[in-house]
Amino acid sequence: MTEADYVVVGGGVHGAATAWGLARGGASVTLVERGTIACGASGGPGKRGVRANGRDPRELPLMRIAYGIWPDLAERLGGATGYERLGGLELAEKATADDELAWAAVLAQRDVQEAHGIPTGLLSAEETRELEPGLSDAVHGALYCPLDGIADHTATTRSFAAAAARLGADVREHVAVTALRRTGGGTVLELSDGGTLAPRRGTFLLVNSYARALLGEAFGLHLPMWRMAPQVTLIAPPDGYRPTRLFGHFTRRLAVKPLPDGRTMISGGRRGQWDDAADAGTGDLAEAYGNLADAAAVLPALDGSALEQNDAARPESVAVDGVPVVDLVPGTDDVWFGTGWSGHGFAISPAVAAALVEWAATGVRPQVLEPFRVGRLVPA
Repeated sequence: MTEADYVVVGGGVHGAATAWGLARGGASVTLVERGTIACGASGGPGKRGVRANGRDPRELPLMRIAYGIWPDLAERLGGATGYERLGGLELAEKATADDELAWAAVLAQRDVQEAHGIPTGLLSAEETRELEPGLSDAVHGALYCPLDGIADHTATTRSFAAAAARLGADVREHVAVTALRRTGGGTVLELSDGGTLAPRRGTFLLVNSYARALLGEAFGLHLPMWRMAPQVTLIAPPDGYRPTRLFGHFTRRLAVKPLPDGRTMISGGRRGQWDDAADAGTGDLAEAYGNLADAAAVLPALDGSALEQNDAARPESVAVDGVPVVDLVPGTDDVWFGTGWSGHGFAISPAVAAALVEWAATGVRPQVLEPFRVGRLVPA
């Protein structure tokens, strides 16, 4: 049996960042990952948005904190993050502006972001095209968040894990938790390599799409969430065209990011097919071309792009209300969990990890995590 102050289960960005934060505070930490670091939703091709634009209001306080962390995170970790502050545009087309209720929702989104300290400008069609000359005439305007950007999720996750290891954390890959049981003295985790772990101070279950099954088996906590296979498509635009901003859209399921290698990444909600039995996802080409058509409708220079890669191999967890659950397991005071990131947990991960580390150190739930209590979904 191996003892440590804390055990972190899950080598994605939330687990790796939490392990780093705990180790920085002087705690002994063991991080276990059933595959390799960043093998799940925290890895894969392209980059992820580091955005506040269009985000659920409950997550905006975390994003405001994360804005302050991302610019010098690579220096602090001593490893790459691929962070770029490009500015983010949430596009609105003429049909949205002509619909009184739809346009009111645009204005409300601006107001709530501003109220949470997120700089947000409402741009006219002309102002939007000054920032991105390639936009089509269909674009009526946009919400602009100058502090939004992108980062390399795979590199960031691996940098967190490597930095944690340099601080003394025991990072174990290809080790799964096969059972978790409560004893009079705390928690014991049985591992696939035959070993056991007995954390002295606490356990963090940060296994994303595998959390539902683990929490159900170990604690009888059955969360109303499911797995889905988010799909990302990498295209090579004709004539070397490259967008310059991070793009979202009020009515199209669309997110566009320029990549350093000259390709463009398209995502935004279209999904692949996930097979629970095989524990694998496959891309859906019809959805990929639908994404490309949506992108070309607002960025005509993308029309005719070659589809170079389509990936839906990494599952994501989605809660019934579309925002994460970050809490203590009911009935415990030393087993934390986080799941239900719904495809937008990467940007806020440094802030979430910092809040979890603070919670472990003080025993007091940070205010920024209040909206993510499990009791909103199931009786706690």
